[in-house]
Amino acid sequence: MTVERAPLDDYRPSVIGGPRIPKYYKLKELLVELIQSLGAGSPLPPERTLAERYGTSRTTVRQALAELVVEGRLQRIQGKGTFVAKPKVAHELQLMGYTEDMRTHGLHPETRILDIGYVSADERLAMLLGIRPGGRVLRIHRLRLADGVTMSVDTSHLPARRFPGLRKELPRHLSLYQTLATAYDVHLFEAEETIETVLATPHDAQLLGVDVGLPMLLLSRHSFDRNGEPVEWAQSLYRGDRYKFVTKLRRPRPEAR
Repeated sequence: MTVERAPLDDYRPSVIGGPRIPKYYKLKELLVELIQSLGAGSPLPPERTLAERYGTSRTTVRQALAELVVEGRLQRIQGKGTFVAKPKVAHELQLMGYTEDMRTHGLHPETRILDIGYVSADERLAMLLGIRPGGRVLRIHRLRLADGVTMSVDTSHLPARRFPGLRKELPRHLSLYQTLATAYDVHLFEAEETIETVLATPHDAQLLGVDVGLPMLLLSRHSFDRNGEPVEWAQSLYRGDRYKFVTKLRRPRPEAR
């Protein structure tokens, strides 16, 4: 399907007298309309074609495309081009493992263990896990995928003494929470979770197949069992272009008068 557009210079913002809109941003709004007319996975025309169609430079096109990639509307595949991205996975904030979460969205979860071994707890990690400083901690570093697409990199820490043999048990299940429940009868009851934005480092970018500096979502989770004993301290780095978080909010009940 060919979409005819007037030159970019003919584009006018809807608000008269408003602030000057950068040229790349005008193009970005037009490209959003184009994206919405295409299905997920559809290829976008090459930069040269877009520049000719909208009467602008390839530099302007490149800047507009870069922002749309960061926002998760477009996906770049090395050596193939730029494509309309699938909708972001909406994760409702609740105490649920990655495997279970992906399956609730109809996606096929995959976990690759990058590294698993023991480390000594510093004072902060010892406090989080309820052990003495210098105590042994099992550190699990994993890459997460959904339908073959990289989603996140996770690092979990658990007290080694409480979970003997966990390093051997985990590959049998891959789901950490399932392993804890099945092999140790330990069930997570509550957790404190914080969310921050960070930028992808070269190492993270290589693991996740994204550009260096892509905005990422960093989740830090401190989990406890029903007795209030700490079970896990974990940090998960999610692709900002493939993931979004959803939560339900309720107003507190008014105080009785």
